[in-house]
Amino acid sequence: MRKLNTLLDPRGYQERPLLKLAPRPSLEELQQGKVLFYNNTKLGFCNYMTVFDRIKERLAELGVTNYVEYTETVRGKDASMLAEYAKKLAEEKPVAAIAAFGDMGTSSSTTVVTIELEKLGIPSVYMTAPPGTAITEGVGLYRAGNLCMASVDIYQASTVEEVAAQVDLKWDYIIGSLTKNGEELAELADIPLKMDKVAPREDGLLPVTDAIEVDEERLLEPGAYMEEINDFFNAEHISDGLPIIPPTRRRYDAMLQYCPFPEDMVLCAPSGPSGKTVTVKDVVIAAVMAGCKPAAMPVLIAAFKALNSPLYNLNQSVTTSHPGGNLVLVSGPIAQEIGISGKQGCMGPGWPMNATIGRAVNLVIMNIFRSVPGICDLDCLASQAEFTYCFAEEPALAQWSMINEERFNSDTTTVYVLKAEPLHDIIDFLSLDGHDLLDTITHCCTTLGSNNAYMPGPLIVCLTPDHGMMLKKSGYTKQMIQEHIHTYAYHETPMVLNRGLVPVRPASFKNRHPMPVTRTPADVEIVVIGGRGGHSGVILPWALHSEGCVEPLALPNGAIAKSIEDFRV
Repeated sequence: MRKLNTLLDPRGYQERPLLKLAPRPSLEELQQGKVLFYNNTKLGFCNYMTVFDRIKERLAELGVTNYVEYTETVRGKDASMLAEYAKKLAEEKPVAAIAAFGDMGTSSSTTVVTIELEKLGIPSVYMTAPPGTAITEGVGLYRAGNLCMASVDIYQASTVEEVAAQVDLKWDYIIGSLTKNGEELAELADIPLKMDKVAPREDGLLPVTDAIEVDEERLLEPGAYMEEINDFFNAEHISDGLPIIPPTRRRYDAMLQYCPFPEDMVLCAPSGPSGKTVTVKDVVIAAVMAGCKPAAMPVLIAAFKALNSPLYNLNQSVTTSHPGGNLVLVSGPIAQEIGISGKQGCMGPGWPMNATIGRAVNLVIMNIFRSVPGICDLDCLASQAEFTYCFAEEPALAQWSMINEERFNSDTTTVYVLKAEPLHDIIDFLSLDGHDLLDTITHCCTTLGSNNAYMPGPLIVCLTPDHGMMLKKSGYTKQMIQEHIHTYAYHETPMVLNRGLVPVRPASFKNRHPMPVTRTPADVEIVVIGGRGGHSGVILPWALHSEGCVEPLALPNGAIAKSIEDFRV
């Protein structure tokens, strides 16, 4: 019987390592040694410190009273930095370690610290809570295969008594994780598979034919088995829920038409739950699935190079609870040459290049890093920006210099990436001059519920042509607009105390009043896009150790491309 055309696995190959857990001490050894408590700073909020307090009380009942405690954030640390920090903790020579707290965005990186402690021979248990529990299990599964993790069912409004009661419920697990060995330890450290139950194969092929019954006559029909293939991709969590184009070898090869880069070229460092790198091959497969044309490949390659900048904080961005997407903003002649639009409706439906390029970026992140919503992604609500988020600056509409011109020159095409919310509408049909209009725009550049109220960072003001003309007619340069927004987009300092989230601000902001939402005027990016009318918009950032990063479209030898044809293979 004939089979379906071979499909390429968009997840790449998963090594599935099985970490050999450190030998656990006896209770007597635990009493005589030192227990390390590592706090990733999350216990300092709400009543979460009770987690450690109650564990110490229960340990004291067993005669274990010798502790050492370290508190340091994992934010902004990549895998190698986390490993080095684990080595620093190991210098204390503890007989066991308890790490906390895995409830939100720091969960993934703290899992890595716990794994590294185990590698260094330190028996460890990691305290987690929803929604962080899911991501810690994912990271533990993909990067270690097994790990001791105790989930307590608490949240920001839990009382001290409720937190202590939850620790008590998990006490047998906690003490067992630190003292049991053999089959008992294996059972405690087991992580059940929630997806990828059939591991990706080393040959890179997807075992779709094993799941779909094939009728030889139907194979000859156009689009045969498209519904079944899409059902299979959705069931295996390797699609975003929209119909995909099956990644056959023929389609893969066709996508290489404008991709002179080696297939095994690494574009992004290990990140996300899987801890995998992103290669050119991974991006090509996602481009096929997303429905991209081959001319999209140079933009996608540049986008992933930009995402890989240490300034982007990719590792944490792919699993954050923030509903932002990975914005891809293209500036320069190749954008128009291949049909990426900055015209009317450019952030919505109807622009194939915009839609498919943005979609391919997010398919790579979901499939390679296994940042799957509801399973290995902390997103509380998520947003449409995580389906696709791509548009271009439009030279015919520009009132001031574009991003490519400011960073390079008018002949260079650039890709600007930013982890950011969907567009927030700014409506103003009544202002008669740029002065009043700018006040409207400035007022929309933050809210108490936006990340930048607590973490100042880059934002993008997207002006319609009418609003751009009004500002320019009133004498505003781009620099003047940037200065105005930086000066007047702020919150009264008492309003941003003890609410929202843990602030991450420059040290110089410690005693500022009022509290700015940008660090300098350069944080304010201004673009003129879209159609005529009074609906401009602002794109607010995630901003957690995350910057907007720019990468030029360059050939493998580093030369700047002038045309898409420069990439033709």
